[in-house]
Amino acid sequence: MARRGVLPELDVRIERLAAEGKAIAYAMERVLFVEGVVPGDLVRVQVSKKKANFMEGYVRELLSPSPLRIEPPCPHFEQCGGCQWQMLPYTLQLEAKEEQVYAQLAHIGGVQADSERHILGASPTLAYRNKLEFTFSPRGWVTNHTEPDAPLPPALGFHIPRKFDRVLNIERCLLQPDLSNTIRNTIRDYALAHSLSFYDPKTQVGMLRNLLIRITSTEQMMVLLVVREECAAVLELLDFIRTKFPSITSLLWAVNPKGNDSLYDLEVRCHSGTTVLIEQLGDLSFEIGAKSFYQTNSKQALTLYHAVRQLADLKGHETVYDLYTGTGTIALYLARDAKRVVGIETVPEAIADAKRNAVRNQITNADFVVGDVLDILSPAFVQTYGKPDVLVTDPPRAGMHPKVISFLLELAPQRIVYVSCNPATQARDIALLKEQYRVLAIQPVDMFPHTKHVENIALLARKA
Repeated sequence: MARRGVLPELDVRIERLAAEGKAIAYAMERVLFVEGVVPGDLVRVQVSKKKANFMEGYVRELLSPSPLRIEPPCPHFEQCGGCQWQMLPYTLQLEAKEEQVYAQLAHIGGVQADSERHILGASPTLAYRNKLEFTFSPRGWVTNHTEPDAPLPPALGFHIPRKFDRVLNIERCLLQPDLSNTIRNTIRDYALAHSLSFYDPKTQVGMLRNLLIRITSTEQMMVLLVVREECAAVLELLDFIRTKFPSITSLLWAVNPKGNDSLYDLEVRCHSGTTVLIEQLGDLSFEIGAKSFYQTNSKQALTLYHAVRQLADLKGHETVYDLYTGTGTIALYLARDAKRVVGIETVPEAIADAKRNAVRNQITNADFVVGDVLDILSPAFVQTYGKPDVLVTDPPRAGMHPKVISFLLELAPQRIVYVSCNPATQARDIALLKEQYRVLAIQPVDMFPHTKHVENIALLARKA
C-alpha cells in the first residue's frame, strides 16, 4: 500500500482505448489513463497524477502483452513518440478514432447526426507524409546514458516529446520514402566528417539548425537547410548536396539567427533548381513553396476534399465562404461547382499562394482575402462579397472564437461544412450552433495513420 502523499505503482489490465492516444484501466476506484498500451496488456504503471475521479500514469514494465499487440515496424518507435499506435493493428486504430469522434461529439456537444458514417481509412499507412522537418542537436538523446560524464552524440532527427532541447537521432523514418532517409543521413554524416557544428538552443551556438524535406505525389523533391549564419562551409555543404543528389528539384537554404525555429519570417534562398514544387490534387495542380501550408498527406487530402465536396452538395449557383482557407486548397477544389468562392486566411504568404494557384488552374471565380476571420468577417465584408449559401470552416485545433460563431448565426448560411482536426473543440462549437442548425452528417477521416490524430467533417443545415 502506498504511503500518504506518495504516488503508487500499480499492476493493471488495459481495458480499452481512449482519446488523444491514451488507453484506460481501472484502479483504486478511479479511471487510470495510460499511453503506449493496447487493450489486453497487463502492465506495471507508475501513477504520475492522482485526482478525485481519475489518475494518469506511465508504463514501467509490460508484464504480459495483449494478443492484439503487433510488432511496430519503425526501429525508433519506443523513443520517438511521433507515431503512437504502431503496435496496434490499423483496423483497431480506425475503430478507436471513429469511436473517439462520436463520443466527443455526443458528450461535449450533445451532437446526434442524421447520418453517422464510418471513418475513411488511409492507404498507404506508411510513407504517406509529403513533408518532414528534422532538427540538428549537439547532444542527441540516449535512452540508457550509463556514463553521466560521457559526451552525448550529435543528432539529426526529431525532438523527444516534452523535451525542447533533446533530439533523437533518426536512422530510418517510415513516414517518407527511403530517399528522404538517405538524404538526411548523408547530410548528417558529411557534417560530422567536416566538423560542422550543430545548433544548441540553450546557448544559441552552432551552425546547422533544421532540415526540411518535401516529396510530392508527382515525385518532385525539395530540401531546405536552415543555418544560423552564412559561411563558406554552408555553401560547400549545399554544393555537396546538389552533386550527391541531382534528382532534388528544389534545393533551398535560409539563415536563422533568432532564438526560435519559425521559418515564416526568414528569407528563403534558392541554391539550385526551382523555388517551388508542383503537387497534384485531382485535376488541379498546386505550386508548393518552402513556407506553403498544405495537407501533409497528399493522397488522403484528396479523400478529405472529396468528402467535403460531396457534403457541400453544390449545384453551381452558390456563393461559398471558406474560413481559415490556408493556401486555398478547399476553396479551389470547390470553385468549379460554385458560382463564387471566397477564402479568408490570416497569413499573407498563404493567400499569395492561393491567388497564384487560382491563376495556375484558370479559376476565375475565387477571391482570397488576408485577415483574421474574427476581425474581417463583418456586415461590410458580406456586402462586398455577397451572402454565403454554403460556408466551409477548417479552423486550428482551438476551434472558432465565440464571436465568429455569433456572426455565423447572424449570417445564417443554408449549410455549414465544418472540417476539424480536433473533435473536442468541434463539438463545443457545434453545440453553440445547435439552436439554429441540425447536424445532417458526420464523416471522420484518418489523415495520419499510426498517430492519435483524427480529422472530422460535420455537415450542418439551417433549421426551417
